[in-house]
Amino acid sequence: MKQKIEQVLSATPGLKGRQIAHKLGLDKKDVNSYLNKQDGHFFKDENHCWFVVQNELMEIHLDGETWIDGLALDRSIAKVGSPLESACSSIHFIVPESCKIFLDAEARLLAYSNQCIHAGKRVVIDFNNCMNTLSWFDRNGFFEMLHKDVVVKPNRPMFSSAELFKGNSEAVYEFGEVDPMDLDEDIPQRLKHSFVNYAGVQYSQPAFTVLSELFGNVRDHSESPIPGYIALQHYKGFKGRRGFGGVKPHIQTIVSDSGRGITGTLKPVLQARYPEIFSMFDFSDPKSDPLLVREVFKRGRISQSSDEGRGLGLKRSGDVAASYDAVIFVREGKFELKLNYKSGKLHKTDYELGLPKLMGTHICFDFILAKD
Repeated sequence: MKQKIEQVLSATPGLKGRQIAHKLGLDKKDVNSYLNKQDGHFFKDENHCWFVVQNELMEIHLDGETWIDGLALDRSIAKVGSPLESACSSIHFIVPESCKIFLDAEARLLAYSNQCIHAGKRVVIDFNNCMNTLSWFDRNGFFEMLHKDVVVKPNRPMFSSAELFKGNSEAVYEFGEVDPMDLDEDIPQRLKHSFVNYAGVQYSQPAFTVLSELFGNVRDHSESPIPGYIALQHYKGFKGRRGFGGVKPHIQTIVSDSGRGITGTLKPVLQARYPEIFSMFDFSDPKSDPLLVREVFKRGRISQSSDEGRGLGLKRSGDVAASYDAVIFVREGKFELKLNYKSGKLHKTDYELGLPKLMGTHICFDFILAKD
């Protein structure tokens, strides 16, 4: 019961015992009795409203032995807990010596940091032992997207290398903000230019299709006060976490938002609008969430909107991925879904459950290059 009450009060502090009981579907006498017997973890104010005692530090050490991808970052965090659900008021990320971080992991670190600040927590990212990574993050625009209240050690760069050198490298497209209130509609076109430089002009239209659809997904569905972002990075082949034989040359594109997520927008309307799909899943089972997202990529035309033309964006992205043996990673809620495409179809699906909570949808598109 302690963990359930902590999750409720972390999300909505200052509830009375009966309100907590209502949210948990429990008897208010049982909840009040439990709370009154706690010592030091919960406290009650003069209005009989309950809070979590927030005086703890969560210190997260990233794994620095090899390249860190998105799932490796999540697993490093999970060893300590779930920052957004924890009662800890201060979250410290420690970047170890010689740590190298893939773009998708960098994007998730950015999301965790900004979301924790939005939740009222103090966040520190410590690069003291890995200044090369701090310099690279500065170059690709990480700090421009990072909330100003996040503490960066030893120091946040005073001048942005991303702003100074923006557009000077075909290998990187710096983090660009996707803010529906102040939208830069040219972002997909500029990303396509970087993409085509390595993949070849024959991929111009497929690249633009994917980038436009993923960009539009954030623009139309994020519904969050935290801006989304998009970025691209070219990688040469080398040894790393992805693949037992090392990492193949590839272009990695990430599109991220901190909104309600694909499952968060679809599940409330699924039974009424798509009863056939609703009947396929047992939503008390955690694996139903990644399987629902897989269905969206396979079928298309599944949307919270009643417009018949909506809901095709992710399907079109999947179709392009199928044509070019790409890999798509979808991270939201407490899961990651991996879609492997091969020979024109979805070849294999993997998912991992029980990850730390992350709001929104974070999509990584790995386009494998035949040679580099």
